[in-house]
Amino acid sequence: MTTAVSRGATPAPPEARTRLTVLSGPSGVGKSTVVAHLRKEHPEVWLSVSATTRRPRPGERHGVEYFFMDGEEFDKLIANGELLEWAEFAGNRYGTPRRAVLDRLEAGSPVLLEIDLQGARLVRESMPEAQLVFLAPPSWDELVRRLTGRGTESPEVIERRLAAAREELAAEPEFDATLVNTSVEEVSAELLALMNVE
Repeated sequence: MTTAVSRGATPAPPEARTRLTVLSGPSGVGKSTVVAHLRKEHPEVWLSVSATTRRPRPGERHGVEYFFMDGEEFDKLIANGELLEWAEFAGNRYGTPRRAVLDRLEAGSPVLLEIDLQGARLVRESMPEAQLVFLAPPSWDELVRRLTGRGTESPEVIERRLAAAREELAAEPEFDATLVNTSVEEVSAELLALMNVE
């Protein structure tokens, strides 16, 4: 299967240059790899930094990997409507600060969010004009290979991930465009074209 853009997705016109782009897809599909490659080639693409209540891991810096905060600070962000989306995973909360995204868009920067399906749906509610891009695996067998090939998780965790991936793949029609991840370089180029970044 070749890398493809579907649903009539075409590069954004110049007036839509500052449209928010959201990249989502099932666990193991390669979202982080694609984003890392894209930003290495095009550092002008601004990747939103999430807020989280989890503790920093060794080497992580506040404001770089995440904005680290306690539960009370996170509660205030929610209460004041300062998050575009937020969710809870493994007892910690993660969210996208709204103001930073809006500031970058207003400045004309191409803005990219790499978030899960739940987050993408919340962004669609809060910013209907956002462009939602679904990253799909070349095949179900390839996704299974990627999820099981890590060798770091128990069979129960892998089965939960596969069940979640089935649900996430079923949500693909909710997105504005689909990219099939057969090549990181090709997908990055197609994502840049959708974002109107040359």
